[in-house]
Formats: sequence, structure tokens, C-alpha cells
Amino acid sequence: MLEGLSNIVGQSNVLTGSAAQPYLVDWRGRYRGKAQAVVRPGNVEEVAAVVRYCVLNNVPVVTVGGNTGLCGGATPDDSGRAVVLSTARLNKIRSIDTDNDTITVEAGCILQSVQDAAREAGRLFPLSLAAEGSCTIGGNLATNAGGTQVLRYGNTRELTLGLEVVTAEGEIWNGLRGLRKDNTGYDLRDLFVGSEGTLGIITAATLKLYPLPVAQRTAMLAFASLEDSVTFLSRARQGFGAALTGFEVMAGSVLQAVVRLFTDQRIPFENESANSPWFALLELSDSESAEHAQARFEHVLGQAIEDGLLLDAAIAQSVAQSKAFWHLRESIPLAEAELGKSVKHDVSIPISQIAEFVAVTNKALQAEFPGVHNVVFGHLGDGNLHYNVAPGAGQTEGEILSLQSQIYQLVHDSVASFNGSISAEHGIGQLKVNELPRYKSELELKLMRQIKQALDPKGLLNPGKVVNV
Repeated sequence: MLEGLSNIVGQSNVLTGSAAQPYLVDWRGRYRGKAQAVVRPGNVEEVAAVVRYCVLNNVPVVTVGGNTGLCGGATPDDSGRAVVLSTARLNKIRSIDTDNDTITVEAGCILQSVQDAAREAGRLFPLSLAAEGSCTIGGNLATNAGGTQVLRYGNTRELTLGLEVVTAEGEIWNGLRGLRKDNTGYDLRDLFVGSEGTLGIITAATLKLYPLPVAQRTAMLAFASLEDSVTFLSRARQGFGAALTGFEVMAGSVLQAVVRLFTDQRIPFENESANSPWFALLELSDSESAEHAQARFEHVLGQAIEDGLLLDAAIAQSVAQSKAFWHLRESIPLAEAELGKSVKHDVSIPISQIAEFVAVTNKALQAEFPGVHNVVFGHLGDGNLHYNVAPGAGQTEGEILSLQSQIYQLVHDSVASFNGSISAEHGIGQLKVNELPRYKSELELKLMRQIKQALDPKGLLNPGKVVNV
């Protein structure tokens, strides 16, 4: 097996033993697997050849990008049968078309590199998330990643025009069309995006670009309640329209934990507002001028303060201040890691019902598991909450993790009662594969299995993820 793989990608790009280990554990350290080898193909033809070789030998293929996933979707099982295929060497920016506003990149490109390439061409690639310095475009596509600007630009699927995919039989589909209108049958592109490497291996993509904003304004907002932040969001949508590009909500206790752990950071209020129960981070991107952006900002925020909807607002006065505000938000997962493992949820709820969902679920958790600590933050603008449950005072990490299945069921049942989703942007992976049957209808699961069977009849692409067959 190793000799055959070496003949395809070169001996130096077939990793075993200690060299393979970093590819066999997920970012959170929750899942550890085994593999015959890790292969690092350098182009789409080598990817296809690896897949054909593995199919010939009935060997599963698990694809890994930046390994920043949160659901174990890129980690093999512990059978040791699989070959892990790393896209790290598929890292070329193939082309940029500023007239068509598209960029074509390979799956192993780091997200930040794509952002930088777009910016150098005078364009914006708007996908933005905390792991952008290490996650890859292939992983973003595989999980249909969201991030902080979904409110304006949509998830990764909405940013994708075309794909290049290696099928489960080792054929290459070249669908790299930079077309915004292509109504010629089933939308294969949208089928592969979000499939977590279970239907095919995405090797390249043609993505949408946008004009760079002329001016941006960022503010940290303090609220007396989550209900007020939801009400203000409606006002912000009306006042800013499409210029509203980000609206992140954070429980006060969450931000206070960040500044307690990372002493170089601070909540940007000098008064009692620093102890507010809820905060939001708002970003406005204006296409006219800095003066126009500032005027709109001051009008909407000023009116909300006059009406008692906002407790306080801190407007960034420089790029450095704006980055500091975003750094606070992006440090929340790091603070969680410092505080120890928790039971994490990536859920979406209709925005109008988010405050009620949090109140109802918090109460139910305290009744069932007294003392647990709720860590609530997320992308309020698109209804996506990271609703995490951490150990409270006197509780240990082990105790909270021993309750994981019960906590999952309570929270996910609550999500379902509000017509929400148990996975907003992290995917299913292996973490939620056994949860899915509880919240998907039998018909939905049947259709998903039929699609998997049709595109991967031997079940060799990322087995055990997304849907059990």
C-alpha cells in the first residue's frame, strides 16, 4: 500500500509513524484515530490517482485541511484502515478576475491568504472567522462555514460559484465556472458544499469577490437584556440596510472571563457599562465615504440610546481600536480552552425567538444540572448561537463531560422546539452523527442515504461522518 501511494505522490509525501500523528487528532483533542498513512498530493491529478488506488484496494479516504474543525469531521476512526489525504500542498491561487469579481483557488489555500490575495487585487473576499489564519478553503467549503459576515454576504455556499471535485471513483469534475446564472439541471456545486468530504473531495473553487468598502465603522454596544439586542438589531437592519456586515452578541460573563484571563485586553467602557449583562459587536461597511458612514452610525446609535434601548456604545476611533474590539470577540474560544472543556453547541434559532430560547434553556439546564455555567455568544445577525455549557463553581471538567449526552439532548430538544437547527456552521462530523436521527425526519435521512449511496457506493469517502448508512 505504501509503495503504491509513494509511486503517486512521492515517498516524502507519504507520512507514517510520528510524522502522521498531527493529522490523526482533531483540534479540540476530542477524537484520535489511526491510519495506514497520510498522503500529501500536489495537484488534482494526484488526488484522483490516490482515490483510484484506494478504491482498488477497498481503503477508506479521509480528507483533512487545516484541521480546525469542531466536530471531528476530518479525523479517521481507530480501525487503522484509512488513508488520510491532506490538501496542504494544494495551495495555489490559480486566477483572479476583477471584471467578473471572482477568484479561483485550490482547496489547501489558507483562508487568510485568499483574503490577502483579494485585497491586493482591490477586492474583498468576505468570509471571516476566528481560525482564518490556519483553516483552509477546502475545509470551509466542506462544512459550509459561516463566520462573522454571514449577515451581509452569506455562508460559504453563497460565496461559491464553481467547484473542482474528485469523485469517489477517482474521476475529476471540472465545474469551475464563474457564472452567477447557470440553470442547467441539478446543482452539484451546492450538493458538495457542506458534505464534509463524504460525497467527493473538493480540490479547487471559484469564489465571489466584492468591492472593498470605502469606510468601515465598528462599535461595542452594551445592553440590559438579550431582548433589547434583538430589538436593536431590527433597527440596525432598517437604518443601515446592506451596509450592516456584522452583529455579534456576547453574554457579559463571557467577555468578563476574556479580560480576566487575557489581561492585555479590556472591555471598552470606563463606567458601570463594563459590567453589562449583554454586549454586541456591530460593524458597518459603507460604499460612499467615511463621513457618510459616521453620520449613519451616530444617528442610529444615538437614537437607540435616547430611547433607552442601548445602555452605552463605544465607537472605534481607529483601525487599531476596531481590531481590539474584534480581538475581544475572537478570544472567546481561546478563553474557553483556558477554562477547560465544556459541552459545546452550534445552533441556529429564528432571530425573533433567540431571547426566549436562551431564557427557557438556561432555566431547564439549571433545573436538571444545578450550578452549570452557560457560555452564550454568537452571530445574532444570522440567528447562530454558540450555546456552550461549562462547569460551574465546584464542578470539574470530567463531571460536565460525563453529562454530555444528557446536556446535548436537553439543549437540542429545546432547539427543535423553537424550530431551530442543531448545527448552524460547524457541520455534523462524527460528533453529531448519532444525534441527527433524533431531529431529521426519516424521509430526510432516507434521501441523504440515497445520495451517499449514489455518489459513494462503496462508502469509502470519510465513513462514519454526517450520515450513517
